[in-house]
Amino acid sequence: MSIEQESAWLISARQGDQAAFGELVQLHQNAVYNLAYRILGNRVEAEDAAQETFLRAYANLERYDMARPFRTWLLSITSNFCIDRLRRRRLKWLSIDEPLPPRTVLHSEEIEPEAAAIASERTALIQSLLAELSPEHRAAVVLHYWYDYSYQEIAEMLRTTESAIKSRLFRARQTLAAKLTALQPDMRQAGIFEDE
Repeated sequence: MSIEQESAWLISARQGDQAAFGELVQLHQNAVYNLAYRILGNRVEAEDAAQETFLRAYANLERYDMARPFRTWLLSITSNFCIDRLRRRRLKWLSIDEPLPPRTVLHSEEIEPEAAAIASERTALIQSLLAELSPEHRAAVVLHYWYDYSYQEIAEMLRTTESAIKSRLFRARQTLAAKLTALQPDMRQAGIFEDE
């Protein structure tokens, strides 16, 4: 898909063409859902957040700046909606139904059962640690480390400053490091992390 095609769909969608907007939804639905899932940690809530993102985007297309990437604007809507939703939970964290997928193993196409079990435990641990972060810190971590957005892009998405994003990432890393350090003896005993 070319940038020109996406721009044509955007122009048509702004003129009320729902089919053109449907093409934009098809193009970006996976990225929107994945971000919502990583922030919310719940499949059903992520689906609701993705749907709400596209509803809000369609209702506010006239406010979209065509000079900026449409995907960045959509992910901004998604992350802000998810942060608001987490705030409304009033720190009542839900369990993680689906962990992050394990990283691809480069040396083999198939993962040995023991390695798969360890990878699954590591993934569950990472997701549970993410769930313990504040909504603002979690969104910054996910956007930076899973989506590779720059500090400036994340600041624009979350409507804050670059220095605030740097601070959030620094604090999140400190929190995660402290929690991992506290868990290391138990994790080594369980075989999740081996001694160096």
